Amino acid sequence: MGQTIFVPRESDMTEPRVAASPETVKRYAGLGFDVVVEAGAGAASRITDDEFTQAGAKIGKAGDAAKADIVLKVRRPNATELKSYKKGAAVFATMDPYGNEGEVAAMGKAGISAFAMEFMPRITRAQSMDVLSSQANLAGYQAVIDAAEAYDRAMPMMMTAAGTVPAAKVFVMGAGVAGLQAIATARRLGAVVTATDVRAAAGEQVASLGAKFIMTDALKDASGEGGYARELTDAEKKAQAELVASHIAKQDIVITTALIPGRPAPKLVTAEMVKSMRPGSVIVDLAVERGGNVEGAKAGEIVSTANGVKIIGHLNVPGRVAASASLLYAKNLYAFLETMVDKEKKSFSIDPEEELAKATLLTHGGQVVHANFKSSSTAKPAAKTAARKAAPKPAATARGGTTAKAKPARKAPVRKSAAKGGNS
Repeated sequence: MGQTIFVPRESDMTEPRVAASPETVKRYAGLGFDVVVEAGAGAASRITDDEFTQAGAKIGKAGDAAKADIVLKVRRPNATELKSYKKGAAVFATMDPYGNEGEVAAMGKAGISAFAMEFMPRITRAQSMDVLSSQANLAGYQAVIDAAEAYDRAMPMMMTAAGTVPAAKVFVMGAGVAGLQAIATARRLGAVVTATDVRAAAGEQVASLGAKFIMTDALKDASGEGGYARELTDAEKKAQAELVASHIAKQDIVITTALIPGRPAPKLVTAEMVKSMRPGSVIVDLAVERGGNVEGAKAGEIVSTANGVKIIGHLNVPGRVAASASLLYAKNLYAFLETMVDKEKKSFSIDPEEELAKATLLTHGGQVVHANFKSSSTAKPAAKTAARKAAPKPAATARGGTTAKAKPARKAPVRKSAAKGGNS
């Protein structure tokens, strides 16, 4: 084949994940690729250079990107990295394009074929390539671990000679990938768990995990196309807010997971609701990178309110369990890239009209080709810069902590977080 895959060390110093694992390197080598991994690329994910070498990779430096036919990354390449890539190179990453149309245009100008892994279509054969679900699954788990660490009481009920310790009450908002995993994790820790979602079908998934599903009678079902949630009417929003307000006041831990692709996260928990919670209660906002579901949440901070409630707003939650997240992400990339390899001819090629490629390909042949970004790529730079400043920064892992996949070619619908097998 003679084609080279390059796996760089992430340029964002806050990103500990890596886009390949020893297992996927071995598989790429089996397909005929030469694999070069930048020195130290896997260190923050507990993967040593020696492990990559033993799997068949060569350890290189950042400059080796100039010779690569394929570049595998976690996050979108920055301007410096783009300059080092050769024209025609295929770059696979979570591209975070909404609100970053200028960067998308720059990738087109650089002549690379940029694939946005978070745009993988939601179909059966693409499940193994679904980075949003693999990363959101871990985000839901980690959200509960973070909440338990901040909560200064025991999670399970304990009956002792000295008395009984009551179980913590956990409320999960959004029963998608992140939400369902949060429910499962909280239940394993012994908490009493309730959950809500605007889609009636989520109730069965919640119940199957041993949690109680709550939903206002005024909202029969807000399921939309493709498993997404539709926009609520004003009356439905009011009824849902009233239900949540009365329920949150009795909870010890609240975890929110709702995201809207390309738009600010919906506010689910108001300041008044936070005030109603008992001192020592904890809220984890998995949508904080897009503005947050919780009023008062701050990206990258743990806020302590006047009434003693902690609001956790960690960024890049999957990256907090990088060793596990990298292994899953690497497998997602391999599963997708493999579909573009002719096993007999041992050759890699891109068919822009193939279903998976068409859904994920942002730029190709020197231009922006994705339907959602074609028009913005022709906008004046100043206008694009202003738009970026005005727009909230979307989560890099894509759903940071959410659900189902965006169907990129369509107008962005409301979505909740999900867990494959119970994807929302």
